[in-house]
Amino acid sequence: MKLKNTVPLLLLAGVLMQGCVSNKKYAELQSNNTKLQQSNQELNQRLQDSEKEVSGSKIRIKGLEEQLASERANVVALQTALNKCLASSNQGNVNISKLVDEINSSNKYIQQLVNAKNKSDSLNMVLTNNLTRSLSREEMSDVDVQVLKGVVYISLSDNMLYKSGSYEISDKAGATLAKIAKIIKDYQGYDVLIEGNTDNVPISKPNIRNNWDLSALRASSVVQSLQNNYAVDPKRLTAGGRGEYNTVASNDTDAGKARNRRTQIIITPKLDQFMELIGKAPEAPDKP
Repeated sequence: MKLKNTVPLLLLAGVLMQGCVSNKKYAELQSNNTKLQQSNQELNQRLQDSEKEVSGSKIRIKGLEEQLASERANVVALQTALNKCLASSNQGNVNISKLVDEINSSNKYIQQLVNAKNKSDSLNMVLTNNLTRSLSREEMSDVDVQVLKGVVYISLSDNMLYKSGSYEISDKAGATLAKIAKIIKDYQGYDVLIEGNTDNVPISKPNIRNNWDLSALRASSVVQSLQNNYAVDPKRLTAGGRGEYNTVASNDTDAGKARNRRTQIIITPKLDQFMELIGKAPEAPDKP
């Protein structure tokens, strides 16, 4: 928009119509007209500048509004992601809590097994000590007592137990078997396995086919002696023969053969006690 210069011109024309004016007056009017024109130009320039500034402001405002809308959309997306994360975290906390409970249950079960084993080991040591203290020095030369992997092994030489070349119990074995029977009866929570073992020399008896027969018959003789002579509960006893195949020494020498000809009384904790513990094992965790 531009301001028109009509007002100064009309004023000048009016003055001229009224008559001639002096040169001084004319020059003054001319100067005023020039100033008015300059002022008008300045106003027009300022108007143009203002219009440009308003236009630029509108553009900036539009850009800010678009940026604000974008940031608001970003906030909504972040809030949605946060909500999902929190939901996942809560589920994770539930799973972690369940896992901790399962670990604690497993640790408790493991501790039960450890306690049972420690108790068994302690009883084995007491049993072994009581047995060795009850045997004389002479008896100890024919008896070897060991604890291996939680099991008590009492190894008896065949020279002490049986008549030569026979499976019948000798008279001198009675005192030793009586002491062993007392220990077995004192520890009711143990089962007893009697194992017969021989060397590799073939047996030549009409009623004994081979070393399998001899080892089994010798084990059976010990079992029946413990039951019939010393009142050991037969439900706790098991007889087995291993023939010549469970050696502890070489059969190439007489000394090695003598060591292999033995009967072992193996005293073990009752398996049903451990099976009961195994039955109490915590259930496996459900898979997600």
